[in-house]
Amino acid sequence: MSKKALIIVVDDDAGVRTSLGALLESVEYDVRCYSSALALLADDPSRGNCLIADIRMPEMDGLTLQEEIVKRGYSIPVIIMTGHGDVPLAVRAMKAGAVDFLEKPCADDALLASVRRALDLGERARDRAAEAKAAQDLLSLLTPRERSVLEKLVAGRSNKVAAYELGISPRTIEIHRARIMDKMNARSLSDLVRVALAAPSAGGLA
Repeated sequence: MSKKALIIVVDDDAGVRTSLGALLESVEYDVRCYSSALALLADDPSRGNCLIADIRMPEMDGLTLQEEIVKRGYSIPVIIMTGHGDVPLAVRAMKAGAVDFLEKPCADDALLASVRRALDLGERARDRAAEAKAAQDLLSLLTPRERSVLEKLVAGRSNKVAAYELGISPRTIEIHRARIMDKMNARSLSDLVRVALAAPSAGGLA
């Protein structure tokens, strides 16, 4: 990542917060520690690039925190720290979207490997989200007729078949296709299809 990643640690055990903070800072991460899930939620979780949360905490446990993070629309990868007896809960957290769970005590190299994986997944998710937004913005430039033509192209129709299905001439399809490619900054049909399918509304184009 171009700037230091911010790792958020939530644990009610001060000793754990101190040791995790020292370990993460030793490998050049920025770290922000919280003694409870509620303290984090009262701040701004969206600034973090990775969240490490203990699964058993008073007031709000790590699993509930993870669910609240998702509910609020924060796209931050979550790692759950768990005691041996909490593994079933940790598995539930994984099914709910956590990227990993680590049993305490956890080896330093295992934790750092988990954090690197979470950061990589988070960065890829942000890249996909940015690509989807850019594609959606380009789709919004099209007229209703151009969207209809694009649907046919994405579905693999030839100009002749698309023209027949839309009740217009193949020449008109070619004109629309040229305008669509220009508006969507596509250099080829495959480029056009890729951009169209990246948009969140691509389901309507398939």
